[in-house]
Amino acid sequence: MAVDDVGGTLAAMGARLRIAREDHGATLAGVSCATGISPSTLSRIETGRRKPTLEVLLQLSKEYGLSLDELAGTAPAAEPRAAAPLSFGDDKAVLPLTRYVGGLHAHKHVLPAVESPPARPRQFSHEGYEWLCVLYGRLWLALGDDDLILTAGDAIEFDTRTPHGVANAGSGGPVEYLIMFGPQGERLRLRTPPAPGHPNRRPCAR
Repeated sequence: MAVDDVGGTLAAMGARLRIAREDHGATLAGVSCATGISPSTLSRIETGRRKPTLEVLLQLSKEYGLSLDELAGTAPAAEPRAAAPLSFGDDKAVLPLTRYVGGLHAHKHVLPAVESPPARPRQFSHEGYEWLCVLYGRLWLALGDDDLILTAGDAIEFDTRTPHGVANAGSGGPVEYLIMFGPQGERLRLRTPPAPGHPNRRPCAR
């Protein structure tokens, strides 16, 4: 495996481990109790601020019931002609869109169709800041005590220390959405072009 490939695999590992833990229905404290790995170490690994050791990966692989290939995203695809997105269980598929450690991370999430709205989404909280935009379908976001139904084109940003969880709101089809996550609280900066005549507006080069 090339050095760049190793770096990309490690960069995506934190998000995979966080999703694996959430799909396992476990908290950082619970995983810490089961493995002996401190919650702060687990949090730093999940947010990309620390690279996991082989010993840690073996412990988490056993705890989540996943192979190292699945955690690394190197498991053979079901169909050779197309690589499948990273998935855990039957309730979510995640495609990492960034390949570096630190800073903002981007992922595409897909929730499969459901026949009826589920129970209120299970909530989690962790360090960081998140920006979410729905591409297709209806997404149920349980944010603290609030319940929001977001549709295509809706976007929201929030501090991930606020308990939050998502589910398909029962649209009859899948839900696709993008997430940009700042593990250390990084936020997006909205920029707009200056209006005509603004002193900071530069003329086009000719």
